[in-house]
Parts: sequence; C-alpha cells; structure tokens
Amino acid sequence: MTRLMLAALLVAAGPAAAHELGFAGLLSASNKTDLPELTISATERLGEDWTLESGGYYEVEIVADGSAELQLDGAEFFRAIWIDEIVIDDMEVRPMALHSLEFDAAGEVEFGFVAIKPGVYELRTQTDSIKVTIQ
Repeated sequence: MTRLMLAALLVAAGPAAAHELGFAGLLSASNKTDLPELTISATERLGEDWTLESGGYYEVEIVADGSAELQLDGAEFFRAIWIDEIVIDDMEVRPMALHSLEFDAAGEVEFGFVAIKPGVYELRTQTDSIKVTIQ
C-alpha cells in the first residue's frame, strides 16, 4: 500500500516538478541554446567568441568547407563540458570524452553539450581560434 501511494504521488507531482526545465530536464528544448555556427576553413574565420552559462544546454553546427585538412582542438574546453551527442551524417555518437575533431574533407557535425566548469577556454584550428567563457 505504501509503494502504491508513493507511486501515485510521484505521478501526480511529475508534471508540476518538470515544468521549469521540461520533462527531459537539462536536455529539454526549453533549456537549449543554439550557438553561432563554427566554420572550419583555411581562409575563413572560425566564428564568434562564446559566453556560456554553467548548467546550460547548447548545440552548435560545425561546418568544414574542405579547403584544407583541419582539426578543431580544445581539450581543456572539452573537459569542462558534458557531451550529450555528436551527430555526423545522421549518426549519433555519445562519447565519454573528446580531445579534438578532425575534418579531412568538407562535412558537417552537430554537437550538443552541457556547460559544466566555469572558466575561459579556447577552441582553435591551425588557422584561427575563439574564446569560450563559461560563467
């Protein structure tokens, strides 16, 4: 009887408890912020600097134009976030950690993550970089 009452309370409280962030918590669409696209290129700028809130869920599209074989480095940044998923050609990858992303040709990656550790970090290619601030 006690288990049944507890289950009924949890079901009743569910929608009320979930309204702030949504049913998926941090990963809810209502908590997601789309960041400006990053461009991996030998001739174009990588993108704009980011200012992120710790605990916020973010998505970014990373597009390589194929002008050169380039790598997006940022090991310190990748250690300061929790990676939800990386989508490559409609294939979802959920890695435990990431050091860098290398583009051998033109392509696109969608990257979803939760900012965790406050600090100032750098994302860089061989030709450009951006500053990422997590508050």
